[in-house]
Amino acid sequence: MSTTLIVANQTLGGDALTERIRATRRDGDRDFYVVVPATPPKDHLTWTEGEARTIAAERLAACLARLREDAIVADGEVGDANPVMAVEDTIRHHEFDSIIVATLPAGVSRWLKMSLPDRLARKTGLPVEHVVVAPADSSA
Repeated sequence: MSTTLIVANQTLGGDALTERIRATRRDGDRDFYVVVPATPPKDHLTWTEGEARTIAAERLAACLARLREDAIVADGEVGDANPVMAVEDTIRHHEFDSIIVATLPAGVSRWLKMSLPDRLARKTGLPVEHVVVAPADSSA
């Protein structure tokens, strides 16, 4: 059984990501593991790590529920606020065949500013697919 790692936060509820997951599932027998970095909420001037983790956990739970409604086998965890570290931590405990990174569009996405898809491909050696989710389409 192949397993794909999904890396997303604000974009977890987006149609583009959900459709990509469904298409990947249709291409073969595949499980999914979702890591949600506990990144600080951009709409709060002050925040705590606990608040960031709570928001990430709520997004993860909603995402897993939607996937399971579609009979997609999925599990996941809330990870470090730094998405690279979150992926590195997850890869230490699980095996993956590929990674899907979902971001907001260029100009809005902090993850694209840090070249996250390219960095993950270099660090993990796994194929990385990048999915862009429009802000109005995401679960922000």
